[in-house]
Amino acid sequence: MLDLTKLAGQMQGISQHLTQEATANRQRLERAYRYLAQVSQKQDELVEIQQTWHHAIGFSAATPLEPIETCIDISPPPPLHTVFATDGSQIAPSHHEIAYCYLINVGRVILHYGQNRYPLLDSLPEIFYRPEDLYTSRQWGIRTEEWMSYRRTVSEAASLAELATQTDFHSTPALAMVDGSLIYWFLDPLPIDARDRILPPILEAWQALQALRIPFVGYLSASRNSEALNFLRLEACPHDVPNCALHCNGITDEAPCQVFQPLRDTAIWSNLLQPGQRSGLWRSSARILDRYGEQAIYFCYVHVGTEIARVEFPQWVAEDASLLDCALSLTLAQVQKGYGYPVALAEAHNQAVVRGGDRARFFTLLEQQMIKAGLKNVGISYKETRKRGSIA
Repeated sequence: MLDLTKLAGQMQGISQHLTQEATANRQRLERAYRYLAQVSQKQDELVEIQQTWHHAIGFSAATPLEPIETCIDISPPPPLHTVFATDGSQIAPSHHEIAYCYLINVGRVILHYGQNRYPLLDSLPEIFYRPEDLYTSRQWGIRTEEWMSYRRTVSEAASLAELATQTDFHSTPALAMVDGSLIYWFLDPLPIDARDRILPPILEAWQALQALRIPFVGYLSASRNSEALNFLRLEACPHDVPNCALHCNGITDEAPCQVFQPLRDTAIWSNLLQPGQRSGLWRSSARILDRYGEQAIYFCYVHVGTEIARVEFPQWVAEDASLLDCALSLTLAQVQKGYGYPVALAEAHNQAVVRGGDRARFFTLLEQQMIKAGLKNVGISYKETRKRGSIA
């Protein structure tokens, strides 16, 4: 139980700290805009420096593909269109439950606009209980709980491609959406064998969408990314060349180019973009994208009215003007229909989420099947039993 009386005494310190941080952030933002103006005058030169010294730069800086101060109005959506979305949830494995297994539940949504067609709102559950599902990842030092979340990412992508492949959308404009980034940073430190179990199925799903010419986006609300700001660090670098390993190796405090920390990209575009506008296109330079092949990830920032959202998409969407325009117009329309967040993603989440009652019914069903199979002493651990009750 949380003691609010004891907690109240700490609130004043938090408010004072946040006030100080707000003042410091305003100063950092002013500094960032000064550097932005300088970079806009020499953008091509800095891009060339980045490409020449990318192997020696110790931070991930995105590459601008359009003038860095670009602000473009997004087209209104067509009256007839279709939106696909998936989102996932899970029941994590626990040794204290009646059986050591886990469940992945993928929420699926298809919304047809202006077509007088019924939507699809359902979920696709899958239970994992075999030894190869539970223990294979441990050979790479990956906990089962982590492996479960990686498998969920695969299931979301595969389900999205399956929806699009099996649905007749009558050649109307369409959009496929997932919640979160398409840059799977978590794959970078994994062993090659483990990564090859996760990334190829995801890329195959994206290729299926590409074959259907259905643009695909990852929507990030309240993004904390700073890839675009990191490009400004090339201008802030006090050295002749941005060789981080040579000039700044071993620095324990902030490097001299870290003059914006901890600002995020969204802070910059909050004052540049008007509602309904997008920033210029950027190409991410995350190291894991070397494994993506032709599915490299591009992004832009969009003023959706309530916030600055980061929208990511594969290279084939960015390089096709008609697909990009369709993707951004339908994304913005989804946010407007969802009062600040894409309605398709919100509904996919609602279909996927596993609530406390769902979890209890799942284990009850599992218990019934175990007893029917003749297993004895079926039950949770004594620790779990005591945690679910109280003598106080």
